[in-house]
Amino acid sequence: MTAIPPILLVGLGKMGGAMLAGWRERGLAPSVAIDPMRPAAPGPEVVVVGDAAEIPAGFAPAAVVLAVKPQNAAETLPLHARFAGSAVFLSIMAGKNIAGMAGLLGAGAAIVRSMPNTPAAIGQGITVACAGPGVTAGQRALCDTLLAAIGKVAWVDDEGLIDPVTAVSGGGPAYVFLLAELLEAAAIEQGIPAELARLMARQTVSGSGALLAASTEDAAVLRRNVTSPKGTTERALAVLMEKSAWPDAISRAIAAATARSRELAG
Repeated sequence: MTAIPPILLVGLGKMGGAMLAGWRERGLAPSVAIDPMRPAAPGPEVVVVGDAAEIPAGFAPAAVVLAVKPQNAAETLPLHARFAGSAVFLSIMAGKNIAGMAGLLGAGAAIVRSMPNTPAAIGQGITVACAGPGVTAGQRALCDTLLAAIGKVAWVDDEGLIDPVTAVSGGGPAYVFLLAELLEAAAIEQGIPAELARLMARQTVSGSGALLAASTEDAAVLRRNVTSPKGTTERALAVLMEKSAWPDAISRAIAAATARSRELAG
């Protein structure tokens, strides 16, 4: 028995591939994926075709997952408008709002806009989704199942929140990776050999993330648990927590990314 009905996956890049792998683990009905590069199908239940014209006749997906680059939306989405009315469209494209997609798919299209992040590649992502007009409870539940295959899922009613979501969790992995880069570089500046500096930085970031995920305590509590009075960590945090340092920089960074998301969606 399959847990996931037939899906049309438009785009088989890293995120699309991660989603497909998760669906297969949960039991995927015979489905179709579209990718011009025609990568090898990850299993017998998936037929990979080069474009929309090659979709097998009579194929009726329950959902069309839009995993193409946002700049390709205008030419790609109209090719699948024929599924409006029978399938829900689940978009993971950044910067494309529901109204804009409806203009390409037709006013009657049921559209869910979502923003996953790259830890989806190992099933540890976080996706925030918003259902557009006309999306039924069953269609929303299906989209939740599809997104849960790559990590945790949360829903918002206000589509405008997807822009700051994009800034925080969508781009968040890049900020964490930057921290690892900076820790590594600073360790080398202090005389630590490069190989050891890299190991320390990567394991510290990944281990701290795992501890945070496993703990029910607030992040601020975990931070204070590491910070001995008048110790080395307290001295470092005195620099990082200056108003002009991390508090202001992070706030400005998220505001800038949110503004850019709104520009792209407009």
